[in-house]
Amino acid sequence: MESGRGLLQKRVVLVTGAGSGIGRACALAFAKDGATVVVVDQDEMHGIQSAKMVETVGGTSHFIRCNIADPSEVQHMVDSIVGRFGRLDVAVNNAGIEGPKASTVQCTLQDWERIMSVNLRGTWLCMKYEIPVMLKQGVGAIVNCSSIAGLVGFPDSPAYTASKHGVVGLTQSAALECARSHIRINAVCPGVIQTPMIDRYVGGDERIRRNLAENEPMGRLGNPSEVADAVHWLASDRASFITGVALPVDGGWLAQ
Repeated sequence: MESGRGLLQKRVVLVTGAGSGIGRACALAFAKDGATVVVVDQDEMHGIQSAKMVETVGGTSHFIRCNIADPSEVQHMVDSIVGRFGRLDVAVNNAGIEGPKASTVQCTLQDWERIMSVNLRGTWLCMKYEIPVMLKQGVGAIVNCSSIAGLVGFPDSPAYTASKHGVVGLTQSAALECARSHIRINAVCPGVIQTPMIDRYVGGDERIRRNLAENEPMGRLGNPSEVADAVHWLASDRASFITGVALPVDGGWLAQ
């Protein structure tokens, strides 16, 4: 999918979890299109690196450190963006964590609450403060990052799977609420993408990585930039009649 050039020029775009992986790729995709990109991450070092990369490709960047599970920090994040730039045109709520592998019985309450607090509560909190800004403007686009685990079940990943299913439902509910207010809200559902999250899962065992690739219909892992292109398209006016969608970007994995 080709992003095109200038579709989001001069728009203010927020990307959470932009310090690495899909979030970083999204930040760069929007920057190359002429947008002002607000890079948000809890990891200050990697977040600042991404902001510098945005500048390198010719974009305008601003870094904000934020824990999206903390309502006061999320509110401050959105208020800071509006205070600095006067508006918020696009929000990519990408930040998320995977947690340890464990069955439904073995999953601890601590791990359940930690994963839910970031993946589902964090996405809800971001929209809770982003949507009022867009309602006031009379226009906006939000793209939430779910997963193929938000569309089907995965064993030994109960909290992650439940949280990503929740992101899809949350996206659809908010999309219906905002459909007549010129605010579109969609989700992407990445498959197995070559990111630090997959690196942690593989743990340096290249046999596991090869097995993941072999199980893909396309015979390879996805690239973060391929997800970023889908996010960019959903956020652009080219997707002007699309809202409430959970778009798989999975190389055909769900078609099996």
